[in-house]
Amino acid sequence: MASATLNAELDRANVMDHSAWKPAVNPWLIALAVILPTFMEVLDTSIANVALNNIAGSMSSSYSQATWVLTSYLISNAVILPLTDWLGNRFQRKRFLLFCIFLFTASSFLCGLSVNLPMLLAMRVLQGIGGGALAPISQAILMESFPPRKQGIAQALFGLGVVVAPVVGPVLGGWLTDSYSWRWIFYINVPIGLLAMWAIQQTVEDPPWVKNSKPGPLDRLGLLALSLWLGCQEVALDKGQEEDWLGSTLIRVMVVLAVAGFVVFIVRELKVKRPMVELRIFKNRNYAVGMFLIFVTSFLMYGIGLLTPQFLQMLMGYTSYSAGVATSPLGLGAVISMVLVAFLLAKFDARLIVVLGCCIFALSGWLFSGISLAIGPHSVFLPQLLAGSAIGFLFVPVNVLATAPLRRDQLGSATGFMNLMRNVGGSVGIAMVSTFLARRSQFHQTMLAQNLTTGFLEKQQLVVGMQRYFHVQSANLGSGLPAAIGTIYRMLLQQSALRAFVDLYMGLAILALFSTALVLLFRKAKFDASKLGH
Repeated sequence: MASATLNAELDRANVMDHSAWKPAVNPWLIALAVILPTFMEVLDTSIANVALNNIAGSMSSSYSQATWVLTSYLISNAVILPLTDWLGNRFQRKRFLLFCIFLFTASSFLCGLSVNLPMLLAMRVLQGIGGGALAPISQAILMESFPPRKQGIAQALFGLGVVVAPVVGPVLGGWLTDSYSWRWIFYINVPIGLLAMWAIQQTVEDPPWVKNSKPGPLDRLGLLALSLWLGCQEVALDKGQEEDWLGSTLIRVMVVLAVAGFVVFIVRELKVKRPMVELRIFKNRNYAVGMFLIFVTSFLMYGIGLLTPQFLQMLMGYTSYSAGVATSPLGLGAVISMVLVAFLLAKFDARLIVVLGCCIFALSGWLFSGISLAIGPHSVFLPQLLAGSAIGFLFVPVNVLATAPLRRDQLGSATGFMNLMRNVGGSVGIAMVSTFLARRSQFHQTMLAQNLTTGFLEKQQLVVGMQRYFHVQSANLGSGLPAAIGTIYRMLLQQSALRAFVDLYMGLAILALFSTALVLLFRKAKFDASKLGH
């Protein structure tokens, strides 16, 4: 009885300690310090995309081999994300954060110095290990540093790094690659990393629940299962379309291993007394629903971010850099909405803002579905601005709704899994959009080719007219028939691809509308001072 009373008193004292703690430094200075490494890390998930051809050429490798520059980073990054809370408690959070920034910065420099592909891949793995912890730890520090009434502002600040960086990445990467060398997409991290280390050293401190934490020993079986799950899942998603998905033995093996690793990981972490990753917070309904919506939001964000540059490059003839510039309104919309949503959360129910975000994204997808081969850059400005705004209206309130019921000492585990779901949602979005784009293009190509057999007289007149045109233009073309047929075939491919883009834009719009149903599962966020602090 005395023991139970003592434990209850200790729990009450612990809660009071959590609620009374405040950072010694102004929260705004802490925010500026932790946004730097977050932006740097998320930027690196997309900045190398536009440089793969250059990397492959300089390393004397194929484009397929060069794609492992992206995959190796994503695999190691994903494995570290759920472990950040355990590692931060084990080594003290501030010390661990500084080490991760140092590892990320040093490996970025070595990536730029790489002399062959194996060395570059090894450095990208180290870069992913260092970068995996940056976003979740930064998010947890932000949320702990701001009082409950300013949680919307904290989430908006974090969202600036997470949402804007993937948009800026291709533009910056294309400019650095074209103007200097692909190596500069890695060198640019060095000054940012050094500045971030200095800023964090000056501003960040460990809260009492981190200083007093006693994490259990490393669960080797859980770590092995986690690595198997996320590693095989990333390989399957990255190589699925290239290998024809389940038609490939490699992809089937990866899927089986990923499922097996996932099941073992879940069972293991729920059984052990002191788990490496705290999964019991999924018992909180808001958090569980929030994780699914973060997955959907990331799916939409990365899907629309992939589609528009591809449309401009594949069908409109834009260069990588010009396509990046033309898609910049996506980032502009995100910045605007991040500023607005922090104030809207103080006046309106967060669930209503999520519904607004879904509807704005659906409107953007519907506007995008009206594209044609005759449009200019101005035609995609408004849809992209709306899409970027929608991401801000989705990302911030979903984070607020998901984390509001949690205790401050649970935020480390919560933010680690939130960022994992963001990465997984983005990976699935890119894989599914790429797959459906290819398959819908094939479908429309077949349908349009069949239509060429109907109305034969009209089609024959078109061929004859084009044949005469090419015959007049150049005597080297002979009768002009091969050139006429080739031109018609290119038009067929263009129209097939165009219709596939239209289908996908409309599909993303429908997915956004259906996502509004998930908002009904949220409970209204109520900030409890004893859980979140003052």
